[in-house]
Amino acid sequence: MKHPVLLFLFSSLFILSSCTKNGDDDDDDLVGNWVRSEDFRGDPRSEAVSFVLGNKAYVGTGLFATNGQYSTEFYRLDLDLGYWEKIPDFPGEMRRGAVAFTANGKAYVACGFNGPANKLLKDVWEYDPVQNKWNPKNEFPGVARRNAVAFTVNGKGYIATGYNTSALSDCWEYNATDDSWTEKASIRGRKRSQAVAFVVGDKAYICSGNNNGEALNDLQLFDPVGNKWTDLRKLTNVSDESYDDDYANIARYGAVSFTVGSKAYLATGRAGSLISDTWEYEPTTDLWTKKTSFEGTAREGAIGFMLKDRAFVLTGRSGSEIFDNMFEFRPFEEQNDDDNN
Repeated sequence: MKHPVLLFLFSSLFILSSCTKNGDDDDDDLVGNWVRSEDFRGDPRSEAVSFVLGNKAYVGTGLFATNGQYSTEFYRLDLDLGYWEKIPDFPGEMRRGAVAFTANGKAYVACGFNGPANKLLKDVWEYDPVQNKWNPKNEFPGVARRNAVAFTVNGKGYIATGYNTSALSDCWEYNATDDSWTEKASIRGRKRSQAVAFVVGDKAYICSGNNNGEALNDLQLFDPVGNKWTDLRKLTNVSDESYDDDYANIARYGAVSFTVGSKAYLATGRAGSLISDTWEYEPTTDLWTKKTSFEGTAREGAIGFMLKDRAFVLTGRSGSEIFDNMFEFRPFEEQNDDDNN
């Protein structure tokens, strides 16, 4: 992807397994290392939104921990300099559960839920990093929603699924050149909210999500050229073959996803209880491999992004506790417990 936006959707919590993780006890046999990174500069928050432009990541909106209010603050991470800086506040209504995608060197933030006003939203705002300025754009034409997914493929932005008065399955394409929206084929199977989306090459994937409190066990591939969704292998042990014998805790909602090279990763989230298990997806074989579990406090409502070929997961909540910490995931390193102190 140009880095997929990972919404924040995207968004995932963890409860301490009896109070920290509910992953397996044999993580020492798994590959992957989580390293504590720079704390997010803003107040702790959950269900924020993030995007990446150039060599910088941007994080904003969400639900504050300090006062229970919804935020319009936005911050930018310069990884080379190692610090966060504040940028102009998001000019739309305060919100959580929004989505973001990028196109033509700019970012777009849309939809979400304004809790104090009890209002679902469908406005769209463009962020121009050169002018460091937000601009209003044409309204999203689908129904207002929260906890949708968004992604970018071949220079076009997409918003799909989410929740209004019930879960949704529609998909819309945004053309930044003329500020226009086009409805595309809806996803297959069941409607959903709190799913995750990732992009590998020129194809997008929507994984799992929540329907009536159930974590869905499907993975769908979207080909924007053919405007077609394809069901891939299930995320649970449902076949007579051996490949899925050890599949457990892949299906979830309120999670984060990101890509490293040609592989995608799924972390945090919940399926009834909070999940810390991390899984790697190989698109060429349509198979999942378990990696070292997330090493921070289990959470949902987190965000994840790729910046300079490095993967990060940050913020989120666990019950009433809301976080501002950030972790880097290094999928090919051996686990090291000494680098999280």
